[in-house]
Amino acid sequence: MFVTVALADSVFFGSAASAARGKILLYLVLTMAPFAVIAPVLGPLLDRSRGGRRLILMLAMVGRGVVCLVMANHIHDLYLYPLAFVALVLSKTQAVTKGSLVPTVVGADHELVRANSRLALMSILAGTIGAPFAGLILKVLGGDWVLRAGSLVFFGAGALALAVPRARTAAPDETVAQRAALHVPTIIRAGTAMGFVRGVVGFMTFFGAIVLKHDNYGAKEFGLLIGASALGNGLGTALAPILRRRVREEWILVGVISAPALLLLFAARAYSIPALCVAAFIVAASAACGRLAFDSLVQRDASDAARGRAFARFETRFQLVWVAGGVLACIFPTNGRAGLFLVALVMLFAGFAYLGAVRRGEPDEATAAPS
Repeated sequence: MFVTVALADSVFFGSAASAARGKILLYLVLTMAPFAVIAPVLGPLLDRSRGGRRLILMLAMVGRGVVCLVMANHIHDLYLYPLAFVALVLSKTQAVTKGSLVPTVVGADHELVRANSRLALMSILAGTIGAPFAGLILKVLGGDWVLRAGSLVFFGAGALALAVPRARTAAPDETVAQRAALHVPTIIRAGTAMGFVRGVVGFMTFFGAIVLKHDNYGAKEFGLLIGASALGNGLGTALAPILRRRVREEWILVGVISAPALLLLFAARAYSIPALCVAAFIVAASAACGRLAFDSLVQRDASDAARGRAFARFETRFQLVWVAGGVLACIFPTNGRAGLFLVALVMLFAGFAYLGAVRRGEPDEATAAPS
């Protein structure tokens, strides 16, 4: 949250509306680059090591702290962009490592959604607490001191990462069977559905901000939009473990993609700034709940020996569609009603397509289950 506040002030809010689009596009290009490293290198490294996973987590935290200190001295010049690239590499490294570590610290597969939900709720709570502090530091001391304060958080997290338990197994080189295990139908279907949702999140993240800036709205409206997204994220995170006690991960994904699409159609028809905030809330809730269900599905169906590779590969794909959504937001006409209709139609298509895929796949999975 500290890094987000500092970069948003420097890259977006400090620019005119026309210049902001160009800076957003440059930022989006930078967000794709880290995955050229993460997918082919980090995934296999995580799977082949036991204690190495927590070591990578610790190094990512410490590295982010160091980068924050350096960025603080270059927040208003062009060096900020390569430094932001390094920060993104370390951020995605941390996310992928966390995903591969979760199954090693839970007792059974049915606990995965609850464990992922608790981690996400901790992140939301930390962000909610951190945001006002970051805003206060920004107002009193400036963005550079926001980054310096954030570095202290990362250094503390690096020390705590050493207490994470070692993984139970270390994987050999990837085999043909393990590679095929990452292409099982349940994972591929769910990954495709979540890809559409991540694209919608990328679009809404930037489209809402661009619309508000184009229409000359101030910090109050931006704050309402961010607050609505945060509330939606919290609701989706809290809802996932409750739903998992009643239905499987596949049906959670069907529900959280299809049902919100209908609500978004009403928000688009009655477009206004409150409707835009409602749409941000709905999309954030859908993405948060769906992502927890997807993570748990991968942790359930992918072998432990290939789990790190699975998370790295899907995170790469999700980031690419997130970037594609953000790019579309930058070139899409600044029309809030049309933007919300587009979001609703994409989610409606994704939800019904995934529903059909799940229904077609269930007989095959039921037949294969006894063996």
